[in-house]
Amino acid sequence: MTEKKLLNVLKGNQESPLPLWLMRQAGRYLPEYRALRAEKGGFLELVHDSEAAAEVTLQPIKRFGFDGIILFSDILVIPHAMGQDLWFVAGEGPRLAPKLSEAQLEDLTPDHSRLDDIYETVRLVKSQMPENATFMGFAGSPWTIATYMVNGQGSKDQNETRRYAYNDPQNFQKLVDSIIDITVQYLCGQIEAGVDALQLFDSWSGSLSPAQFDKWVIAPNKSIIERVKEQYPNVPIIGFPKGAGGKLIKYAQQVGADAIGIDESVDPHWAHENLPKDLPVQGNLDPLALVAGGAALEESVENIRNAFQSRPHIFNLGHGIVPDTPIAHVEKLITLIRD
Repeated sequence: MTEKKLLNVLKGNQESPLPLWLMRQAGRYLPEYRALRAEKGGFLELVHDSEAAAEVTLQPIKRFGFDGIILFSDILVIPHAMGQDLWFVAGEGPRLAPKLSEAQLEDLTPDHSRLDDIYETVRLVKSQMPENATFMGFAGSPWTIATYMVNGQGSKDQNETRRYAYNDPQNFQKLVDSIIDITVQYLCGQIEAGVDALQLFDSWSGSLSPAQFDKWVIAPNKSIIERVKEQYPNVPIIGFPKGAGGKLIKYAQQVGADAIGIDESVDPHWAHENLPKDLPVQGNLDPLALVAGGAALEESVENIRNAFQSRPHIFNLGHGIVPDTPIAHVEKLITLIRD
């Protein structure tokens, strides 16, 4: 059987050269993605066209030969399946209605069939992918999903949702519990369809106080991982609490993730010294260092590799690749890692 290097690292082993993939690697920096999206008419249309979504998922693998494949989808398919309307406004991002700052969870009519297209995408990718690549599914973590559901869109400081969580913790807990339930179902469905590993994205975890972080980030993610592991104990799960900073230590100790994603704001040497020994890590190149290229890219790569040289490490960005990233800089990064 062909070795999957990235999967091997997630199981606690070191590999050289390092396995490499990039968050949002299937996206707007690729001309082939832009062409297909223009043909399909919009982002959500692309997500729910399983054949097209599978093609997008595989585009960066065909071009760059990354070690990891990340499912092309969106974290907001979960609130959509929970009964909120979902659409995307050009240049502004996603919108959800009714927003739960003005409506009740009970007002929504769930439709879990809205996830069926995603499972079909997974099956199609699985049938076409290289044998040596690791196929990752994903979901947004409950806190991040809740911020969109309450506010109806993204925000810089999650003010509306933080107020909600303080003012009505009982109803907010009910919302979080509902997100946990469907997320467990969704992740298990992705495993059944063919993914090798999973990632939980908590994109807005950095906005919370330590006590709220414990309640709305650590506890829900721990619950999801425990429940998925009850059914699929051998499928690795990466936890990525963006912006967690010093709270990353407690997250790593308590959540039960098999590996921890580290964003670009974290000093990799600090992370190595403070995270549990031998815990696999993923990251954490600044996406803008990749845009800059040249010496900035080379020095950043070297610093990260040096920091994590004695533990299992998957090289990745500290967050998603940005649309104006030059293709040549991605090719240079691959050369730096593999040569």
